[in-house]
Amino acid sequence: MTSSARFVLGVDLDGVCADFYGGLRPIAAEWLGVPLETLPERVTWGLPEWGIPAAPGGYEALHRFAVTQRDLFRVIPPMPGAPAALRQLSSADIRIRVITHRFFIKHFHQVAARQTIEWLDYHDIPYWDLCFMQEKTDVGADLYIEDSPRNVDRLRSGGLETIVFTNSTNEHLDPPRADNWAQVTSLVLDAKTRWEQRGEHHTQRRPPAKLPGRRVPQDSQAIRKGAQDA
Repeated sequence: MTSSARFVLGVDLDGVCADFYGGLRPIAAEWLGVPLETLPERVTWGLPEWGIPAAPGGYEALHRFAVTQRDLFRVIPPMPGAPAALRQLSSADIRIRVITHRFFIKHFHQVAARQTIEWLDYHDIPYWDLCFMQEKTDVGADLYIEDSPRNVDRLRSGGLETIVFTNSTNEHLDPPRADNWAQVTSLVLDAKTRWEQRGEHHTQRRPPAKLPGRRVPQDSQAIRKGAQDA
């Protein structure tokens, strides 16, 4: 017996939906005690341009301060056009599955989850699944949007179609890529059309396997601490 399946879009948050570096930059300037203009907007992985690796505690200390003391995940600005584009894609019968690795530091998972859900709701971003996962290859989707070079490489190595959302950390990666959310929308709708032409929307999906991370559905009545420390 077959059932009508929905096209699933696996969406990263930081650097794709949320302007992570733009939101973190003023907090980093405060934490480092330096003028904002001394921190360049173009950065590479690990933020050596801001001197973060040499700062006391390094990136982990900055990240913890940003989230627990400055509510980074609640106040971070969205990427231009991201909320409206995701609403458009959702209205095109695309299931939005948010996949993020915001649980990578111990002992503040509840704070990270709460701020994430509040941010998604505040910006009216439609989603059916919210997955806090390091290994994004373990989360099923028909198409992924990602900015992390490591995650893009791992997804593509697993044969998973992945769009690169362009920033200064991933300019060396091969296409397909999108520089903005208008381009994302076009690429996703094209991919959905190809998926429909292959007849995959009439294929019965296997029940999802138990995953080693924590998935929080949109209608959850409680925010639970992740079981897996990064």
